[in-house]
Amino acid sequence: MLHAVNPDFTLLDETDDYIVVDKPAPLQVHPSTPNGTWTLWHGLNELLAYEMANGGQISIINRLDRETSGTVLVAKNQPAARRFGIAMQERQFHKTYLAIVHGWPEWEELDLNAPILRKGEVAESPIWVKQIVHPDGAACQTRFWLFQKVSHPQAGPLALVEAAPVTGRMHQIRVHLAHLGHPILGDKIYGADETCYLDFIQTGWTPDLEKRLHFSRQALHSHRLEVRTPDFTHIWQASLPVEMQRWIYPD
Repeated sequence: MLHAVNPDFTLLDETDDYIVVDKPAPLQVHPSTPNGTWTLWHGLNELLAYEMANGGQISIINRLDRETSGTVLVAKNQPAARRFGIAMQERQFHKTYLAIVHGWPEWEELDLNAPILRKGEVAESPIWVKQIVHPDGAACQTRFWLFQKVSHPQAGPLALVEAAPVTGRMHQIRVHLAHLGHPILGDKIYGADETCYLDFIQTGWTPDLEKRLHFSRQALHSHRLEVRTPDFTHIWQASLPVEMQRWIYPD
């Protein structure tokens, strides 16, 4: 089980212009309220206190959900933030995720084009942010590769898959995998029972939710981040975290 907040992000790379960290789950990236819980932004402010005192800034370029771990790129000054922002707009960022899903996919490789929209636009939904595949939705493309199949003693058939989003829609990988019949392990919204999310909001993590979900976070990890521009190319990688490894390599 994970702590309510895990503040211990790992430094992957740093220059005068940027820093790259491996964000743990369930650490939130930005504060949502003025006096809320500790976030990655707070930790970066402590780490970069000298730069901030000398005119620097913290611009988080690629944001991850609270329950998603992995690579996060942060610009340390305005020119770098602008360069990375333009590169993202021009689709010069390439992201690759690792996910542990329920069931064993029949495909080894799949390129899925399936538009998505907010479920509440076309049907009743108790979860405002929930997205679904729908023909009236925005174009959405994700490429998938199957890496490994395991039979877990508690969670049953599981698979490790790699996902590369071509578009950048909200909850894209989670929605597409659920649509394929392989929801991500621990996903409270897109798993078999969306009431898990509603219960979690009310009670936090409980033994009952552990029985229903098995894992206290969604098993999604930003494994690789690549930037390719005419004057800058770099790749950063963050290894699969230990709490996810144990589902693929059980004792």
